[in-house]
Amino acid sequence: MLHDGRAIKVAIVGGSRIPFCRAHSAYRNFSNQDLMTAALSGLVNNCDLKGQTLGEVALGAVIKHSKDWNLARESVIDSGLSMRTPALDLQRACGTSIEATILIANKIALGQIEAGIAGGTDSISDAPIVYPDGYRRILLDVHSSHSLLGRISPWFRLRPQHFIPELPGVTEPRTGLSMGESTEITAKEWDVPREHQDQLALSSHIKAAAAYDADWYESLVVPFADVEEDNNIRRDTTFEKLSALKPVFDKTGDGTMTAGNSTPLTDGAAAVLLASDDWASRKNLPVMAYLTFAKAAAVDFIDKDGLLMAPAFAVSDMLKQTDMQLQDFDFYEIHEAFAAQTIATLKAWQSEEFCRKRLGRNKALGPIDLSRLNTKGGSIAIGHPFAATGARVIGTMAKLLQEKGSGRGLVSVCTAGGMGVCAIMEAA
Repeated sequence: MLHDGRAIKVAIVGGSRIPFCRAHSAYRNFSNQDLMTAALSGLVNNCDLKGQTLGEVALGAVIKHSKDWNLARESVIDSGLSMRTPALDLQRACGTSIEATILIANKIALGQIEAGIAGGTDSISDAPIVYPDGYRRILLDVHSSHSLLGRISPWFRLRPQHFIPELPGVTEPRTGLSMGESTEITAKEWDVPREHQDQLALSSHIKAAAAYDADWYESLVVPFADVEEDNNIRRDTTFEKLSALKPVFDKTGDGTMTAGNSTPLTDGAAAVLLASDDWASRKNLPVMAYLTFAKAAAVDFIDKDGLLMAPAFAVSDMLKQTDMQLQDFDFYEIHEAFAAQTIATLKAWQSEEFCRKRLGRNKALGPIDLSRLNTKGGSIAIGHPFAATGARVIGTMAKLLQEKGSGRGLVSVCTAGGMGVCAIMEAA
């Protein structure tokens, strides 16, 4: 993306999110727009952007109402930015806000804009509930008719089943399997032990709690609705408590994935501010880090690969293009959709056979230093509002690199539909 020697360097100069909360809890009465506006407003206030015009704002949501067709623009209008700031919606499932970040970065790199915001939001609590298509068809026929008889006769087709709502879900239309069910298959294929999954989950909670105790998230998380901390963090959890939970996706006795080692359904929003060095200097905003490369990939999750294994391919392809090794990073922010998915990806990179046959390499990518992985907690503890996670991990990585003052970071997010998005960030 930015390695041709001519493109403008893209800086991360701010990150903001609201606390992530379990669905149907603290944010149960708030919409996607409410959450997104709060995250954007936090960024506007923190970076002194009130009334300022930016080149672009790109954000989205995975699950949203039809009334949210212009979610990005409506959120910008209420955020405190100038009304002259344009905005657009986009979506790549769980990779939405990291994809939004890439879009804004590319516009800056090409000189089309000087600064912009990328972000995402999701509210499971405010999920749209629709009715069967037969009922919709009746309503449309009534509405389109120009005669009294035409407006009455469609109602005779009404049946009791038309009143059974259809709830949104995370089932893949091509396989009929939920993400959890798909990942159970991956866990078995990669021989991911239950113990390893619970240990990763425990580590996620411990690291997230420690980060909050040290006020590390104070500059990144803005309170909203009387919430100041991600409410899924379990400070009192133990390995024994996690081990006692029953599998939820495979109940045959062979399942290993539980509510404890999987991400919960979550409400939340996050955003990051990107800019050129010149713009940041004029605004007197310190550069936190630079976004230097990004890559997306997709896999055949129907016949060949696991649904959430695309990051293994995306990272490999990105490292080939940048002539880097997997070990060339000081920090790794890898989205924990499920502990099993994260572990399977790490095992894939260490597999000589997988790297040769599936990634086209002559040897395994190798292991990473796990002490550098999700050092301030991961999605299992913090939560996963689908479209917000990418902006969360980018904001977190930017601060990690800013504090260290040197080095590189790798961020990676798996998504529905067998896709994955990753990026490289470097210290300023």
